[in-house]
Amino acid sequence: MTTGFRGVFPVLYAYFSENGVDRSAMARQVDAVVGAGAHGIAVLGLATEVNKLSLAERHVVLETVAQALRRRRPLAVTIAEATVQGQIDFVRAAERAGAAWVILQPPPVRDVSEGELIRFFGAVADAAGVPVAIQNAPQYLGVGLSNAGIAALHRAHPNVLLVKIEDPPRHVASLIEATAGAVDVFVGRAGIELPDVLRAGAVGTIPATEACDRLVRSFDLLGPDPAASEAAYREALPVLAFLEVSINHLVTAGKEIMARRMGLDRVLHRLPAELTPAVRAAIERHAVALGPL
Repeated sequence: MTTGFRGVFPVLYAYFSENGVDRSAMARQVDAVVGAGAHGIAVLGLATEVNKLSLAERHVVLETVAQALRRRRPLAVTIAEATVQGQIDFVRAAERAGAAWVILQPPPVRDVSEGELIRFFGAVADAAGVPVAIQNAPQYLGVGLSNAGIAALHRAHPNVLLVKIEDPPRHVASLIEATAGAVDVFVGRAGIELPDVLRAGAVGTIPATEACDRLVRSFDLLGPDPAASEAAYREALPVLAFLEVSINHLVTAGKEIMARRMGLDRVLHRLPAELTPAVRAAIERHAVALGPL
């Protein structure tokens, strides 16, 4: 490890009211995740539906989460603004709120070259006062860096110390080799294959929140009790497989499961939502199987 950040950093779902962000539900989610033993918290990633939030709402989410967290765990904040200056401004807001590290998303431009992307990330990293991660998920975002590009970015900007990827275990080892272990690797993918990505060299996972208690237990027990670690992971696997269909499915069905585990009465969605009767029945089954949180 280079940063010391490790473990399960669940990325929070965005809960809405008729008037915007549901501050009470967001704070309740923070407490539930901390109570589940999470090693940190992430916010404003794809699971937080950052693309559906206005800039003002992103600030509301950031401030609400930071206030509820009260620095009990490290906070990682995804930066998704479309311009260098926009990302710099939000990095500074995240730092003021108490972020321990930031995760930079690429700008929403499909035809950007790797060199341009490195310059974009580098300009933002140079203005950051906390460790910087890159969200490298071309399968979801449409653009990304090669392993060589990540290594070059770190060499030119040494505070780029982490990468969040959405890839299977075999890609973890190749990334670590290409960067000579200079960056810490977190894997998303809802937490699927957690024991194996850890064995491949990842320092942790950034899933969503609905099964975070089982993933925390799996992470914590992998060294001292591998069999118990695998058992905890197997308890989470059915819901993870159910959710790992698409981002839209995750942020609708996953948010509903988490709401039921927290005891929330209703969930408002921002379209599109995929909640057919069959999906709703599956949501109930998974929420009951996981139990209250």
